[in-house]
Amino acid sequence: MSSRKAPAGLLVGRPLDPRNNSLNLIRLVLALAVLVHHSWPLTGAADEPIFAGETLGGWAVSGFFVISGYLITGSRFSHGLGDYLVHRIARIMPAFIVCLLTIVFFFAPIGYVIAKGSLDGYFGTATSPLNFLVSNMTLKMNHYDVAGTPLNVPYPGAWNGSLWSLYYEFVCYLVVAALGCFEIFRRSPWFLTLLFVASVVAQANIDVINRYTNGNVDVVLMFKLLPFFLGGAVLFAWKSRIGIHWAPAVVSLLVSLLMVSLFPAWGGQASGALIAYGTLWISTWLPQPGVISRNDVSYGVYIYAFAFQQLLAVFGAHEWGLVLFSLAATALTIPTAIASWVWIERPVMRRVRSKDRRSKTMPSTAPATVLPDPEAAVSAETVRTTL
Repeated sequence: MSSRKAPAGLLVGRPLDPRNNSLNLIRLVLALAVLVHHSWPLTGAADEPIFAGETLGGWAVSGFFVISGYLITGSRFSHGLGDYLVHRIARIMPAFIVCLLTIVFFFAPIGYVIAKGSLDGYFGTATSPLNFLVSNMTLKMNHYDVAGTPLNVPYPGAWNGSLWSLYYEFVCYLVVAALGCFEIFRRSPWFLTLLFVASVVAQANIDVINRYTNGNVDVVLMFKLLPFFLGGAVLFAWKSRIGIHWAPAVVSLLVSLLMVSLFPAWGGQASGALIAYGTLWISTWLPQPGVISRNDVSYGVYIYAFAFQQLLAVFGAHEWGLVLFSLAATALTIPTAIASWVWIERPVMRRVRSKDRRSKTMPSTAPATVLPDPEAAVSAETVRTTL
C-alpha cells in the first residue's frame, strides 16, 4: 500500500482522473459480451454459463447501468435541467433512429427476400416498416419484427433484441433529472444513498410489488436495473470524500461477489455502488489504446450487433459454431459502429456542445459558477452514456 496520504477532503485514495481511464474500453468489452451472449441461443451451443441466475449478457447490461449511473449523475449535477435533457436526447436518439431505419431499409428487406423470394407485400404487413418505425420511435420497443421477419432462424421475429434496455436507460436518466432539481440531493450524498437502499429493498421484495402490478414487465425490469444505475450515482455523490484506491476496490469486488452468491435475487443490486467503485478502479490501471480513448464505439456495437447476428443466421452462418459465428458478427458490427460514431454520434454531440459553449460566453445579468462537465471530461473527444 502506498504511504502517500490521500488529498485533503478524501478519506482514502485519489480522485479519478477524468482524462486517464479506460472506461471506453470497459464499455466496449461489455458490448461485445452481449454479442457473445446472444450467440449461444443462435448457434445452439451448450448452455451459456449462468452466475446467480443471470447470464453473461445480463451482467454486461448491469455493468452498463452502473457506469452510466456514475457518469450521467455527474452530467446532471453540473448542468441545468434543459441542457442535461438535450445532451441525453442528442446522445441516444439520433443513432437509435438511424439504427431503426437501417433495420427497415437494409436488414429486413434482405431477410424478407430470402424468406419470400421478393419484396411483394413487404410494406403492407401488420408490422410494416412504417409501423416498426413509428411504434418504436420513443425507445420503447413495441415490435421487434419487420413484416414478420426474420424467419427460419433459431430466434425468429426479432431483428434487434438488444434495444429493449434503452428505454429503461432513459427512464433512469429522467429519475436523475428529477433528483437534480432538488438541492438536497446535490448537497448531501446521504439522500441519494437512501434512495439507492430503497431501490434495493424494492428489488428484494419484487414478488410483493408484483401482486399490486400484476407482474407488469416494465415494473419488474425497472426495479431490476434502477439499483445498478443508482449504485453508480451513489459513488458519484461520495467521490469528493472517497477517492479511488486499490485496497477498498478489491474489498468492494470481493464483497460484491459474496453478496451475489449468497443473495442471487438482490445481491447484485445491493452491490451496485461497490461494483461501480471496483470498475472505476480497474479503469485506472487497465491499458486503453489511444484510438479507443478518442472514439467511443460501444453504443454502436450494442445497437447493431444483434441485427448482424440475425442477418448471418438468415444465411445459415449460425451453423458455424459459437466462436466463428461471434467473430463474424464482430467483424461486421465494428465497422458499422465506427461509422455510427464518426458520422452520427460524434458530430451531433459536438454540435450540442458547441452551442453550450456559445451560450456560456454570452453576457448575463448576474455572475454564475460554471462547473466542468464530468461526462465530457472523461475524454477530450468522447461523450459516454450507457446502452
